Amino acid sequence: MNRLQMDPIIHTALIEDLGAGDVTTDALASETEQSKVTLLVKQSGVVAGMPVAKRTFQLLDDNVIFTPLCTDGDQVEAGTPIAHISGTTRALLSGERVALNFMQRMSGIASETRKIVDLVEGLGCAVLDTRKTTPGLRPFEKYAVRMGGGVNHRYGLSHGAMLKDNHIAMAGSIAEAVHRVRARNGHMVNIEVEADTLEQVKEIVNLEVDAILLDNMDIATLKEAVTWIDGRVWTEASGGLTPETVRAVAQTGVDAISLGWLTHSAPALDISLDWGTS
Repeated sequence: MNRLQMDPIIHTALIEDLGAGDVTTDALASETEQSKVTLLVKQSGVVAGMPVAKRTFQLLDDNVIFTPLCTDGDQVEAGTPIAHISGTTRALLSGERVALNFMQRMSGIASETRKIVDLVEGLGCAVLDTRKTTPGLRPFEKYAVRMGGGVNHRYGLSHGAMLKDNHIAMAGSIAEAVHRVRARNGHMVNIEVEADTLEQVKEIVNLEVDAILLDNMDIATLKEAVTWIDGRVWTEASGGLTPETVRAVAQTGVDAISLGWLTHSAPALDISLDWGTS
Protein backbone atom coordinates (compact mmCIF):
# COMPACT_ATOMS: atom_id res chain seq x y z
CA MET A 1 0.00 0.00 0.00
CA ASN A 2 1.00 3.60 -0.48
CA ARG A 3 -0.42 6.96 0.53
CA LEU A 4 -2.36 7.34 -2.71
CA GLN A 5 -4.36 4.28 -1.63
CA MET A 6 -4.46 4.91 2.09
CA ASP A 7 -5.14 8.61 2.50
CA PRO A 8 -8.59 8.89 0.83
CA ILE A 9 -9.91 5.93 2.83
CA ILE A 10 -8.49 7.17 6.12
CA HIS A 11 -9.68 10.74 5.44
CA THR A 12 -13.23 9.46 4.90
CA ALA A 13 -13.15 7.49 8.15
CA LEU A 14 -11.74 10.40 10.16
CA ILE A 15 -14.32 12.84 8.78
CA GLU A 16 -17.08 10.34 9.55
CA ASP A 17 -15.94 10.00 13.17
CA LEU A 18 -14.71 13.50 13.98
CA GLY A 19 -17.35 15.56 12.20
CA ALA A 20 -16.96 19.13 13.46
CA GLY A 21 -14.59 18.03 16.21
CA ASP A 22 -14.04 15.75 19.20
CA VAL A 23 -16.13 17.51 21.83
CA THR A 24 -14.82 15.26 24.62
CA THR A 25 -11.09 15.40 23.94
CA ASP A 26 -11.07 19.05 22.88
CA ALA A 27 -12.57 19.97 26.26
CA LEU A 28 -9.97 17.97 28.19
CA ALA A 29 -6.70 18.55 26.34
CA SER A 30 -5.04 21.67 24.99
CA GLU A 31 -3.76 21.84 21.43
CA THR A 32 -0.15 21.42 22.61
CA GLU A 33 -0.48 18.78 25.33
CA GLN A 34 1.62 15.68 24.62
CA SER A 35 0.99 12.04 25.55
CA LYS A 36 2.31 8.51 24.97
CA VAL A 37 0.33 5.35 24.26
CA THR A 38 0.90 1.71 23.33
CA LEU A 39 -0.94 -0.49 20.86
CA LEU A 40 -1.53 -3.85 22.55
CA VAL A 41 -2.80 -7.09 21.00
CA LYS A 42 -5.21 -8.73 23.44
CA GLN A 43 -5.61 -12.07 21.66
CA SER A 44 -3.25 -14.21 19.61
CA GLY A 45 -3.24 -13.57 15.89
CA VAL A 46 -1.51 -12.07 12.87
CA VAL A 47 -0.85 -8.33 12.82
CA ALA A 48 -1.91 -6.30 9.78
CA GLY A 49 -2.48 -2.59 9.27
CA MET A 50 0.46 -0.95 11.00
CA PRO A 51 1.04 1.56 8.14
CA VAL A 52 -2.66 2.43 8.22
CA ALA A 53 -2.67 3.08 11.97
CA LYS A 54 0.48 5.18 11.68
CA ARG A 55 -0.98 7.25 8.87
CA THR A 56 -4.26 7.74 10.75
CA PHE A 57 -2.52 9.43 13.67
CA GLN A 58 -0.15 11.40 11.44
CA LEU A 59 -3.02 12.87 9.44
CA LEU A 60 -4.19 14.41 12.72
CA ASP A 61 -0.70 15.43 13.85
CA ASP A 62 2.16 15.17 11.38
CA ASN A 63 4.63 15.18 14.28
CA VAL A 64 3.29 11.94 15.78
CA ILE A 65 6.07 9.42 16.37
CA PHE A 66 4.92 5.87 15.62
CA THR A 67 7.43 3.21 16.67
CA PRO A 68 6.47 -0.31 15.48
CA LEU A 69 7.52 -3.24 17.65
CA CYS A 70 6.63 -5.85 15.01
CA THR A 71 5.91 -6.09 11.30
CA ASP A 72 2.70 -6.74 9.42
CA GLY A 73 2.39 -10.48 8.92
CA ASP A 74 3.92 -11.34 12.30
CA GLN A 75 2.14 -13.89 14.47
CA VAL A 76 1.91 -12.50 18.01
CA GLU A 77 0.57 -13.77 21.32
CA ALA A 78 -2.06 -12.15 23.52
CA GLY A 79 -0.62 -9.33 25.60
CA THR A 80 2.04 -8.36 23.05
CA PRO A 81 2.73 -4.62 22.59
CA ILE A 82 3.01 -3.92 18.88
CA ALA A 83 3.71 -0.16 18.73
CA HIS A 84 4.58 2.84 20.87
CA ILE A 85 3.04 6.14 19.81
CA SER A 86 3.70 9.68 21.03
CA GLY A 87 2.19 12.98 19.94
CA THR A 88 -0.45 15.52 20.83
CA THR A 89 -3.07 14.18 23.20
CA ARG A 90 -5.83 15.36 20.87
CA ALA A 91 -4.44 13.41 17.91
CA LEU A 92 -3.97 10.23 19.92
CA LEU A 93 -7.43 10.25 21.47
CA SER A 94 -9.32 11.50 18.43
CA GLY A 95 -7.62 9.01 16.10
CA GLU A 96 -7.85 6.04 18.47
CA ARG A 97 -11.12 4.53 17.26
CA VAL A 98 -10.42 4.90 13.56
CA ALA A 99 -6.92 3.43 13.87
CA LEU A 100 -8.20 0.51 15.95
CA ASN A 101 -11.13 -0.13 13.62
CA PHE A 102 -8.75 -0.51 10.70
CA MET A 103 -6.18 -2.58 12.57
CA GLN A 104 -8.70 -4.89 14.23
CA ARG A 105 -10.43 -5.52 10.91
CA MET A 106 -7.23 -6.09 8.96
CA SER A 107 -5.58 -8.20 11.65
CA GLY A 108 -8.71 -10.36 11.89
CA ILE A 109 -8.60 -11.04 8.15
CA ALA A 110 -4.86 -11.78 8.27
CA SER A 111 -5.37 -14.14 11.21
CA GLU A 112 -8.13 -16.13 9.52
CA THR A 113 -6.15 -16.30 6.31
CA ARG A 114 -3.09 -17.65 8.15
CA LYS A 115 -5.22 -20.41 9.69
CA ILE A 116 -6.30 -21.60 6.23
CA VAL A 117 -2.80 -21.27 4.79
CA ASP A 118 -1.49 -23.45 7.63
CA LEU A 119 -4.22 -26.04 7.03
CA VAL A 120 -3.18 -26.57 3.40
CA GLU A 121 0.56 -26.31 4.00
CA GLY A 122 2.69 -28.58 1.84
CA LEU A 123 0.04 -29.20 -0.81
CA GLY A 124 1.05 -26.51 -3.31
CA CYS A 125 -2.41 -24.97 -3.15
CA ALA A 126 -2.77 -21.18 -2.98
CA VAL A 127 -5.35 -19.56 -0.68
CA LEU A 128 -7.25 -16.82 -2.51
CA ASP A 129 -9.61 -14.06 -1.49
CA THR A 130 -12.55 -12.81 -3.59
CA ARG A 131 -14.28 -9.50 -4.37
CA LYS A 132 -16.58 -9.99 -1.37
CA THR A 133 -15.01 -7.08 0.47
CA THR A 134 -16.36 -4.20 2.53
CA PRO A 135 -17.23 -1.38 0.07
CA GLY A 136 -14.45 1.20 0.17
CA LEU A 137 -12.04 -1.01 2.12
CA ARG A 138 -10.89 -3.40 -0.61
CA PRO A 139 -7.25 -2.17 -0.69
CA PHE A 140 -6.92 -2.70 3.06
CA GLU A 141 -8.70 -6.06 3.14
CA LYS A 142 -6.82 -7.56 0.22
CA TYR A 143 -3.56 -6.31 1.75
CA ALA A 144 -4.53 -8.09 4.97
CA VAL A 145 -5.04 -11.35 3.07
CA ARG A 146 -1.48 -11.06 1.74
CA MET A 147 -0.18 -10.41 5.25
CA GLY A 148 -1.83 -13.67 6.32
CA GLY A 149 0.00 -15.58 3.59
CA GLY A 150 -2.85 -15.63 1.09
CA VAL A 151 -2.87 -14.56 -2.55
CA ASN A 152 -5.12 -11.91 -4.04
CA HIS A 153 -7.60 -12.98 -6.70
CA ARG A 154 -8.45 -10.27 -9.24
CA TYR A 155 -8.74 -6.86 -7.59
CA GLY A 156 -11.74 -5.75 -9.60
CA LEU A 157 -13.75 -6.33 -12.74
CA SER A 158 -11.03 -4.84 -14.96
CA HIS A 159 -8.37 -7.26 -13.70
CA GLY A 160 -9.24 -10.35 -15.71
CA ALA A 161 -12.42 -11.83 -17.15
CA MET A 162 -14.46 -14.33 -15.15
CA LEU A 163 -17.43 -15.98 -16.80
CA LYS A 164 -19.99 -17.13 -14.27
CA ASP A 165 -23.40 -18.74 -14.69
CA ASN A 166 -25.29 -15.52 -15.44
CA HIS A 167 -22.76 -14.45 -18.07
CA ILE A 168 -23.04 -17.84 -19.76
CA ALA A 169 -26.85 -17.78 -19.62
CA MET A 170 -26.88 -14.31 -21.15
CA ALA A 171 -24.49 -15.29 -23.96
CA GLY A 172 -26.37 -18.51 -24.69
CA SER A 173 -23.46 -20.93 -24.23
CA ILE A 174 -20.01 -21.24 -22.70
CA ALA A 175 -18.33 -21.25 -26.09
CA GLU A 176 -20.14 -18.11 -27.23
CA ALA A 177 -19.32 -16.29 -23.98
CA VAL A 178 -15.62 -17.17 -24.26
CA HIS A 179 -15.56 -16.15 -27.93
CA ARG A 180 -17.07 -12.72 -27.24
CA VAL A 181 -14.81 -11.94 -24.29
CA ARG A 182 -11.67 -13.07 -26.12
CA ALA A 183 -12.59 -11.15 -29.25
CA ARG A 184 -13.12 -7.93 -27.32
CA ASN A 185 -10.16 -8.12 -24.92
CA GLY A 186 -7.44 -9.89 -26.88
CA HIS A 187 -4.73 -12.22 -25.63
CA MET A 188 -3.48 -10.01 -22.77
CA VAL A 189 -6.60 -10.52 -20.61
CA ASN A 190 -6.91 -13.85 -18.81
CA ILE A 191 -10.24 -15.66 -18.93
CA GLU A 192 -11.54 -17.88 -16.15
CA VAL A 193 -14.77 -19.84 -16.57
CA GLU A 194 -16.98 -21.25 -13.84
CA ALA A 195 -17.91 -24.93 -14.14
CA ASP A 196 -20.56 -26.66 -12.06
CA THR A 197 -20.38 -30.07 -13.74
CA LEU A 198 -17.85 -32.42 -15.33
CA GLU A 199 -19.58 -31.96 -18.66
CA GLN A 200 -18.85 -28.22 -18.49
CA VAL A 201 -15.23 -28.92 -17.50
CA LYS A 202 -14.75 -31.11 -20.56
CA GLU A 203 -16.15 -28.38 -22.79
CA ILE A 204 -14.15 -25.55 -21.22
CA VAL A 205 -10.69 -27.16 -21.48
CA ASN A 206 -11.06 -27.23 -25.27
CA LEU A 207 -11.70 -23.47 -25.42
CA GLU A 208 -9.24 -20.58 -25.33
CA VAL A 209 -9.31 -20.06 -21.56
CA ASP A 210 -6.67 -19.71 -18.85
CA ALA A 211 -8.44 -21.04 -15.76
CA ILE A 212 -11.45 -23.00 -14.56
CA LEU A 213 -13.40 -22.27 -11.39
CA LEU A 214 -14.69 -25.60 -10.04
CA ASP A 215 -17.73 -24.43 -8.15
CA ASN A 216 -19.44 -26.29 -5.31
CA MET A 217 -18.14 -29.71 -6.36
CA ASP A 218 -17.79 -32.59 -3.92
CA ILE A 219 -14.40 -34.21 -3.36
CA ALA A 220 -14.95 -37.11 -5.77
CA THR A 221 -16.05 -34.77 -8.56
CA LEU A 222 -13.15 -32.41 -7.91
CA LYS A 223 -10.66 -35.28 -8.19
CA GLU A 224 -12.19 -36.41 -11.46
CA ALA A 225 -12.20 -32.85 -12.81
CA VAL A 226 -8.54 -32.27 -11.92
CA THR A 227 -7.59 -35.60 -13.53
CA TRP A 228 -9.48 -34.71 -16.70
CA ILE A 229 -7.95 -31.22 -16.90
CA ASP A 230 -4.47 -32.74 -16.44
CA GLY A 231 -2.71 -29.41 -16.01
CA ARG A 232 -3.98 -27.91 -19.26
CA VAL A 233 -5.42 -24.90 -17.43
CA TRP A 234 -5.11 -23.46 -13.94
CA THR A 235 -7.76 -24.71 -11.49
CA GLU A 236 -9.57 -23.02 -8.61
CA ALA A 237 -12.02 -24.65 -6.20
CA SER A 238 -14.65 -22.51 -4.52
CA GLY A 239 -18.02 -22.64 -2.85
CA GLY A 240 -18.86 -23.46 0.75
CA LEU A 241 -15.30 -24.19 1.86
CA THR A 242 -14.67 -24.31 5.61
CA PRO A 243 -11.61 -24.89 7.83
CA GLU A 244 -12.84 -28.46 8.19
CA THR A 245 -12.92 -29.13 4.44
CA VAL A 246 -10.12 -27.05 2.90
CA ARG A 247 -7.35 -29.62 3.26
CA ALA A 248 -9.36 -32.39 1.61
CA VAL A 249 -10.23 -30.01 -1.23
CA ALA A 250 -6.58 -28.97 -1.62
CA GLN A 251 -5.56 -32.64 -1.72
CA THR A 252 -7.56 -33.12 -4.93
CA GLY A 253 -4.75 -31.32 -6.76
CA VAL A 254 -6.41 -27.98 -7.50
CA ASP A 255 -4.04 -25.05 -7.89
CA ALA A 256 -5.97 -22.78 -5.54
CA ILE A 257 -8.96 -22.46 -3.25
CA SER A 258 -10.94 -19.24 -2.83
CA LEU A 259 -12.90 -18.24 0.24
CA GLY A 260 -15.18 -15.22 0.29
CA TRP A 261 -15.57 -15.29 4.07
CA LEU A 262 -11.91 -14.37 4.58
CA THR A 263 -12.94 -10.78 3.93
CA HIS A 264 -16.68 -10.63 4.47
CA SER A 265 -16.93 -12.54 7.76
CA ALA A 266 -13.55 -12.62 9.52
CA PRO A 267 -13.91 -11.65 13.19
CA ALA A 268 -11.94 -8.62 14.35
CA LEU A 269 -8.76 -9.22 16.32
CA ASP A 270 -8.91 -7.56 19.77
CA ILE A 271 -6.40 -4.69 19.89
CA SER A 272 -6.36 -1.85 22.40
CA LEU A 273 -4.65 1.51 22.82
CA ASP A 274 -3.28 1.73 26.37
CA TRP A 275 -2.54 5.10 27.88
CA GLY A 276 0.85 6.22 29.11
CA THR A 277 2.59 2.86 28.81
CA SER A 278 5.14 3.64 26.10
